[in-house]
Parts: sequence; structure tokens; C-alpha cells
Amino acid sequence: MSLTCVFSGAVHGVNAVPVEVEVNAADSGNVDIKLVGLPDAAVRESVDRVVTAIKNSGLRWPNKAITINLAPADLRKEGPSFDLPIAIGMVSLAQEQNGALKEGALEKCSMAGELALDGRVRPIKGILPLTLQAKKQGLRAIFVPKDNAVEASIVEGIYVYGIETLRDAYGLLSGDSEIRPERLDREAFFRSRQTYPIDFNEVKGQAHAKRALEVAMAGGHNMLMLGSPGTGKSMLAKRLATILPTMTEEEAIETTKIHSVAGLVDAKNSFLATRPFRSPHHTISDVGLLGGSSHPTPGEVSLAHNGILFLDELPEFRRSTLEVLRQPLEDGQVTISRAAGKFTFPSRFSLVAAMNPCPCGYLGDPARDCRCSPSQIEKYRQRISGPLLDRIDLHVDVPAVDYKELRAESGGESSAVIRERVEEARQVQLARFISHPGVLCNSDMGSRLVTEFCRLDRQSERTLEQAMDSLNFSARAYDRILKVSRSLADLDGSRDIREVHVMEAIQYRTLDRNLWV
Repeated sequence: MSLTCVFSGAVHGVNAVPVEVEVNAADSGNVDIKLVGLPDAAVRESVDRVVTAIKNSGLRWPNKAITINLAPADLRKEGPSFDLPIAIGMVSLAQEQNGALKEGALEKCSMAGELALDGRVRPIKGILPLTLQAKKQGLRAIFVPKDNAVEASIVEGIYVYGIETLRDAYGLLSGDSEIRPERLDREAFFRSRQTYPIDFNEVKGQAHAKRALEVAMAGGHNMLMLGSPGTGKSMLAKRLATILPTMTEEEAIETTKIHSVAGLVDAKNSFLATRPFRSPHHTISDVGLLGGSSHPTPGEVSLAHNGILFLDELPEFRRSTLEVLRQPLEDGQVTISRAAGKFTFPSRFSLVAAMNPCPCGYLGDPARDCRCSPSQIEKYRQRISGPLLDRIDLHVDVPAVDYKELRAESGGESSAVIRERVEEARQVQLARFISHPGVLCNSDMGSRLVTEFCRLDRQSERTLEQAMDSLNFSARAYDRILKVSRSLADLDGSRDIREVHVMEAIQYRTLDRNLWV
């Protein structure tokens, strides 16, 4: 045998594409190894790692001119994941010295893994999308690093073998090793990870803010909390994921894929069954938030997919950084074009932001005096652009908590109780929008759907008209109030939007009411 082919894959965005590792040995008089197929620096270096690992594993490869092709040749290959398939391809050409492979062994499986110089197989990023791709190809098995085996075994319909060394992998193909495929009780595994270490009843007081957060999550609305330092804005935000609807298995796999590609999944945290909560620091760059670099990887907006993106101290973020949020908020995905190609990352999340009412933080505080001038306050507010505020449905004041509330034994309802109401409201919305693809909750409604599903009776219409006139609401606030009113009605189990829903929705427009200057 002078030519062999080993199946593998390359991560492209959050998905994987099939790659065939072709290895050919020829009697040309020169002993040389060439690697072609548009490899990056890490892949080109694999030749040295592979040769040393083969030697230290006690295996052999042909003493000939070897050409390794990573097909398709027009797709850029990145990272060390091709070490294992390249090594297997090389040693399989010398079966006389290494032992014969089982007939058709390489035709049934895919493999990926980085090799240490002593032949150990190290974990890699993106193993979940690689496993999903192998299954889609119709392959029966995949060889993965032992530390990635649990992550890969989440995929049904394909045998997953956790490989510790190069010799183990070759022994399995030749029938000399008795490595068993990874077994996973997927349902029990999924259920055991659907727990949160925090709960909403740990937050004392703040009944108004808690209600607003419940409304926001029920309708998938974005939200801005305003309050002095120490009022509990961050504490409330960190518990938001606990009241979102329980993740479905499909959502969990999609979310885990993103984190796997970003290298945030390991042997201990191999699967995300709870809603992600991402809270980047205000010094984050545009690339860090949106994703990118020369070889694009997911940014914070994609890591928050199916969960919460929390931006604390919102005015402290660079304006240019905040502006990149507009596309993912509008489209639910991020598209990045680089020389390496065009990449699309999902980014459907709830944006929750927090800010002080003024630079010193104490405007409107009953216990401390504000030291800021009106011009300083206005300049502080203007750090947040109108188009971004246009995409935030609820603005909520978070006042200081008094002593009696702090000393209370309980903070009220648990996350489980609130989540049950949120899930019921979301189910109503899914049924309502079943004939409108891409619309999953009230916040996704466009103008046409708002007109169709947010009709008001005469009394509600009169109340909203008076509010628009007396409180100087902008035109953009009109649709936001209607959407939030629809979510309030869904929480109440009401088919129609009533006046009480409109009145409550009006209370969640602090910035439009111009209350803090």
C-alpha cells in the first residue's frame, strides 16, 4: 500500500466541514515529508510533532518520500487537531512493521487530536462540531482525545472512542486494543447539569425590579437598570438566567458547540445545560465583544447565545464597542468577513445593562447628595447612543434597599416559581407566532406583527395617548410599550391587552420620561 486516506474535519465558524487526510509514499530516492492543502503554521508544525510521537510510540513509517494532502485544498486548515489522523495515515503505510489494520477500518471512522512528543493524545477545541459532522457524513465511529470523550458522546448515533495514546489508536484499528466506546446516559447527564448555584430568593427587597426582570424574560426583552452603587443591580442580573425557560437539548448542543469552538469546554465542564451568563468588562475591545481576529472565533455576544449578556457600567464602554451590538440585537447572528473566509456565529441573547444615574452615582439618592452638574449628567447619558437605546425595551429604577428588607429572612419567590410563569408565557408566544418563522417571543415582533397582535381597547388607547402627550414619549417608545404590554398580558394569561398592562408598561420607560435631570 502506497496511499491511504483518513477522515477528519476542520472547524469553520461554529460548524465543521469534512477533511480527508491523504498520505502517499513514493520511491523517489529522497526521504522527505511534504504537507500540502493550505495548512496554517500550527498544522505545518505537526510534521515534527508527528514524526517524534511515532518514534516514541514504537511505531514505524515508510522510509520514503511522503506527501500529505489535506483535502479540500482550498479550505484553510488551522490548529493541531490533524496530528492524530496524519500519524495514523503515515504508520498505516508500514503495516509490515506495525501490524495489519482490520479490513476497512479507516473507511468507517473519523479522528482528531493533538499529539504530544511521547505519543499522548491531547484535548482539542471544537470536538462537538467535529463529532456532529462525522455523524452527518455517515461514519460509524470517531476517535477523540480521552479528555474530549464525554463532550463528543453527547451526539447520538455514532461510537465515540476516547484515545489516550497514538499506540492505543493504532491498536484499536488493528484489533490489538480493547478500548470500549464511551457510554453516556444522556438524559440523566443533561438533567444533572440543569441546576444553578444561585437563586432569586437570595435578593432582598427590590420587588419592582424583580417584577420588571420577570416581564423582560417572559417576552425576551432587553433591559436597562438604573441605580446608585450597591443597590443590587449586578446581583439581580446574575440571577436572570435562573428564571429563563429551561434549556432544550437542541439549545444546549448549539450553545455547547459555540463554547467548544472557543475552547471553554473541558473534561469537567463538557456540556452546557444551563443558560449562559456573560459579563464582559467595560474595557473589552470590539473584536472581543463581536468576535473576529485573523482566524475568527466567537465573541461575547455569541458566547451569550441562548442566555444573558450583561453589560455593567454601560456608559463606561467605548461608544464604538457598543455600536457593534446593533447587528446581533437586530439579526440574532454575527457575520464576520476576513481573508480566511466568511463566518457566521449565532447570537440570540437578552441584553441586560446597568448604569448609575450620573457620574458620581447618587442622583436621586435619599441618603447622599449628588455632586454632578446638569451638563455632566447629560454628557454621561449621551455616551449611550439613541440607536442602542432604541433596542432596549425596559428602563427600570433600582433604588437602595432599606434595613428592614435587608434583615428579612427570605427574599421572596424562588427562581423555580418565577421560571414557571416565564415558561408559560413563552409557550403562549410560541403558539402565537407558529406561522411566523424566526419570531420566537414578543420582542421579535416587527411593526406589522405589533399591529396584528397588540390591539388596544378604547380605554387603553386613551391612556397611552395621554402618556405620549404628557410624558413626551418618543415615537420609538410607542412600539416598545405595546410589546411590553403584550408580555404583561401573557404573564397574566390574558388574551387581550388591558389598561392595567399599558399603565405598567409605561412605568418601564424611565429614560423616556426624563426623570433624572
